[in-house]
Amino acid sequence: MTSGNSVTASVEVPVDPATAFEVFTDEIDTWYQRGPHSWMHPDRAVGIRIEPGVGGRVLALHDAEGSDGYAFGRITAWEPGTRFVFTDLISSTPPDLTEVEVRFETAGKGTRVTLEHRGLDLLPAEVAEQKRKYGWQTTLAWYGEHFHGVSGAGRERSTDRR
Repeated sequence: MTSGNSVTASVEVPVDPATAFEVFTDEIDTWYQRGPHSWMHPDRAVGIRIEPGVGGRVLALHDAEGSDGYAFGRITAWEPGTRFVFTDLISSTPPDLTEVEVRFETAGKGTRVTLEHRGLDLLPAEVAEQKRKYGWQTTLAWYGEHFHGVSGAGRERSTDRR
């Protein structure tokens, strides 16, 4: 779903909201797919990390130890199992004009994860169009695919892709 001001994407995963939140945030480096589209400096990026809590950063890591990286988001709300929000630091000048909210809501026997990027009308038209067409739908598809055939301690994963 898109509008002039925002883009929304969602996926359902076969785990409870607390687990879905943990996999999205703590385990992002296991499901986020790397490539030239991924980060500000794709030639240097070796991973991705979300630092928990308000004030934490969404980082493209430039070394295996995680001591060097590029912050492309700053956490402004952190509610484990429910939602988190971060400002988008790279889509606009000045930064922080837009924000991304990721919500985790019970849906049947699993969780609906909904990502909404707000404030797109404040971005240059070509940047906003790219966000509307490609970015977040693809990211959530990777996250949903992570649950396909993967088993973990205490986690039931299914082959259902949405």
